[in-house]
Amino acid sequence: MKFRHDPQRIRGSIAPVITPFTEAGELDAAGLRTLVRFQLANGTHGISLGGSTGEPGAQTVTERAEAVRVAAGVIDDRVPFVPGTGSAKLDETLELTGIARDAGADAALIITPYYARPTQEALYSWYATVAREFPDLPLVIYNVPSRTAVDIAPETVARLFTDFDNIVGIKETTKDFEHFSRVMHACGPQLLVWSGIELLCLPLLSLGGVGFVSAVANLAPQAVARMYDAHTAGDATTARELHYRLHPLVDVVFTETNPAAVKWLLARHGLIASAHVRPPLIPLTGSGQSRVTELLSDSRDLLSPLEDFDG
Repeated sequence: MKFRHDPQRIRGSIAPVITPFTEAGELDAAGLRTLVRFQLANGTHGISLGGSTGEPGAQTVTERAEAVRVAAGVIDDRVPFVPGTGSAKLDETLELTGIARDAGADAALIITPYYARPTQEALYSWYATVAREFPDLPLVIYNVPSRTAVDIAPETVARLFTDFDNIVGIKETTKDFEHFSRVMHACGPQLLVWSGIELLCLPLLSLGGVGFVSAVANLAPQAVARMYDAHTAGDATTARELHYRLHPLVDVVFTETNPAAVKWLLARHGLIASAHVRPPLIPLTGSGQSRVTELLSDSRDLLSPLEDFDG
């Protein structure tokens, strides 16, 4: 929990690790341990879990809790751990956030409640309730309107950031770059902002963002982390080079609904035992597999060494 007391240190490439399942569809705890070790061995700056890449909506609270505990045990304070603990239900959100706190998470990523389309006042009330319940745990708002059908307004973010010391940042998974800018202008430079949109990861840093949560890090953690490191070192040429070279891997991830392609590749290379995704998703189709293979022809060298990883 060493980063919990200094959330300003939660920066860089925070990898949103997939949730591996067995062929029978059960949580694969051993596979998850391997994936976290793979990230740590390849220079990832932090670990997340339970965002949209992790299929949280297809898991029970018990399964999500087990995954958080498993990941926390492997991470063991070596890098920041920021699990997603949000749900469309407040009781589940509070339960999972408490479990993450007790497991040693450094911050909790709380998605805007989906499907219900709450008003801005309702969003304020939702986050205020969580913040009051966990005053000593840093909280990160997770804005992903393409999945939740609600967009938290910059003014609402600013109000929450002003009213609650433990609301420290936001993960913005929106292609509206103006939204990024207005949130940062409304809150000031102390707000921690991460991009959840792969092709906006590098551009956000120029506005004062502190990092990104890119699904591509599941496949190329070294390259994604190096892009951040190059930017912070003032090497804009290398950072831009990596940004553009990662484009094909972004297309790989979203060949079909994420994380089907990521799981297929990781299973194919032996890093996980199964490419199983839970309904309503389906495994990567044959045409999707062909498309992934084609895309990798220009970016295979950026993949971290999957086959050689001994776990």
